[in-house]
Amino acid sequence: MNKKNRSMLVVIIALMGLLSALMTSCSSSGEQPGKNKANAQEQQSAIRLEYWTPFSGGDNQFMTQMVEKFNKEHPHIMVVQVNSRLDDYYSRLRTAILSGNAPDLAILHQTSLPQFVQNGYIEKLDEPARQIGLDWSAFRANIVNSTVYDDIHYAVPLDTHALVMYYNKTYLRKAGLLDSTDKPRIGPGADGFEAFLQGIKDSVPADVAPMAQPSTRIDSVWLWWSLYNQLSGGGAFYNEDASKATFNNPQALKALNFISSLYKKKLIPPDINDAFKLFYDGKAAVLITGVWGMGAFEKAAKLDFGVISMPVLYDHPAVWGDSHTLAIPTKHSMTEEKKQAALTFMKWTAQHGAMWAEAGHVPSMTEVIESEPFKSLKNRSDYAASANYVAYWPRHVKQWSMVEILIQEFEKINYGEQTAEQALEIAVKRVNNELNK
Repeated sequence: MNKKNRSMLVVIIALMGLLSALMTSCSSSGEQPGKNKANAQEQQSAIRLEYWTPFSGGDNQFMTQMVEKFNKEHPHIMVVQVNSRLDDYYSRLRTAILSGNAPDLAILHQTSLPQFVQNGYIEKLDEPARQIGLDWSAFRANIVNSTVYDDIHYAVPLDTHALVMYYNKTYLRKAGLLDSTDKPRIGPGADGFEAFLQGIKDSVPADVAPMAQPSTRIDSVWLWWSLYNQLSGGGAFYNEDASKATFNNPQALKALNFISSLYKKKLIPPDINDAFKLFYDGKAAVLITGVWGMGAFEKAAKLDFGVISMPVLYDHPAVWGDSHTLAIPTKHSMTEEKKQAALTFMKWTAQHGAMWAEAGHVPSMTEVIESEPFKSLKNRSDYAASANYVAYWPRHVKQWSMVEILIQEFEKINYGEQTAEQALEIAVKRVNNELNK
């Protein structure tokens, strides 16, 4: 073969290779749009649910993971999460409902349910729950009962989040206040708890708080409500028809005086702005706050901590708590198919409560509490029993406003501006004025 023929042969082979490559490219590019088209059609045919949440930090992270997992497992349903700040979450949600632009699903705190139920802002769930096989008896009784009004279920409870006691093992060990299982050694009653804190104070550096509690905010009110409900005959906020406040009584005063004494004796140092950060940074031996602290404290590399249920200082266990619940905002155009899809998501979320427990919350379903995924989570079982004796705030449409009054008056005790007696007396008067409006 001469040189000219060889050159032509090389060109022909190159052209054939290029043609083959182009054919392969066209073939694969022709298949991909088909796949994309199928995926698009599947997504287009899926039931789309707009889901509003007020979560931040770890809560938002874990809920986002749950939504993504649900969507993968349920290609016929697409849940779209819309997250907002808690500060204006409820006002935005009420506005959306009243304007006819409500989401298909929303998180509601149990404390907010009375207002939403009374005003007809959320749907009744018994029938759609029956249609998708949701068994209400699968939930812990006190949790699910908090979402029932006039024997009608209005929300699916996702969790209980209550106060718990975090403790720095390093400081308690130094004070000789840890037992052989690394649990705090606390003597009986309020006196025993005070002696426990005094023992810590006597052994820790001066810049370490025996117990951290913010001087402002709601924390002292939560603590008071817990102790008030631990006392026999305590726990009443209103009279029977909720026309008058009744918490200016000996039990309420006893609980409030005890908390006030911890501040006066510097067992809770004054002027703490961020108690959470103080404990996180290893500058507090004890912190009583919500279970939602778990996720953050577990990420503090230098913090050797433990957690137990709220100590029982008086007659019986009781602790402040609330619940995140899932509800369907009133939306008259919502189809039965969408309602069933929403309940499917609610049921699935409750059943996968072990994922949500990673944020620190106690799952609402009994089977989840008893499951291996939940039990394998470090520390969670140490306070899971708290869910059995949560003392919820009363069911009142103005309860958030009433709690704000308590916060304002209790802060004045911490700053020495009034006594516990004066705080209760003034708070009751202010609450009664609100009731009469």
